[in-house]
Amino acid sequence: MESVQFLAMIQAYTGIGIGLIIGLGAAGACIGIGIMSASFLDGAARQPELTASLQVKVFLLLGLIDASFIIGVGLAMMFAFANPLLAVVA
Repeated sequence: MESVQFLAMIQAYTGIGIGLIIGLGAAGACIGIGIMSASFLDGAARQPELTASLQVKVFLLLGLIDASFIIGVGLAMMFAFANPLLAVVA
């Protein structure tokens, strides 16, 4: 195969990979946030005096869940704009 075909194939597979990274990362973050929020509401309803303590922990964990998705988006953008796999062909 020619190098142009290799470049096109690498870019096509990279596009599919980027879509999977962002799509599955967003779905996982949404599911994780939903489960965490439901657990917080359940715990706050059972013991209202612990709501302030639980709220701090929930916001910390929600930030960590979102951070994992943002890291995935950053990696996807790296592959989109500065693809290290293209250096193999060139």
